[in-house]
Amino acid sequence: MELSEVLHEDIISLDVKGTTKDEVLHELAQLLLDGGYISDIDQFVKDIYVRESMGITGAGNHVAIPHGKSGAVLQNTIAIGRSDHMVEWESYDDEPVNLFFLFCVSNDKGFEQTHLRLLAQLAGKIGSDALVEKLQHAETPADIISILTAE
Repeated sequence: MELSEVLHEDIISLDVKGTTKDEVLHELAQLLLDGGYISDIDQFVKDIYVRESMGITGAGNHVAIPHGKSGAVLQNTIAIGRSDHMVEWESYDDEPVNLFFLFCVSNDKGFEQTHLRLLAQLAGKIGSDALVEKLQHAETPADIISILTAE
């Protein structure tokens, strides 16, 4: 599965309102529910917190990549959010976050391979300060997808 296959404009918000990690996770999970990607917000968020308890998901450079496997997932995807304010988040550089990539991956047998492949692709992209800067200034969800899928 390629990154380009799981990015969808309907689950990208460039105006995240949440001011805490929990509010952000619920806000992005609501987009996933509304889009038919998950069946249950509470179960999905609970499963995300299971993964959060295992280690830091703040990647640095004001980016967080919360993720986890969940039986509530109907379709593998990544919800993306950006806020105009910083949100406290455990991160490797101890800085707050305003760019969120919420992995939405089924807990089926192919989970590990799908998850690791997508995570590696995304990490390769957001490792570039210039690319993160472009994401921070993207004007539309289509721009976000274009930036992330450009070679």
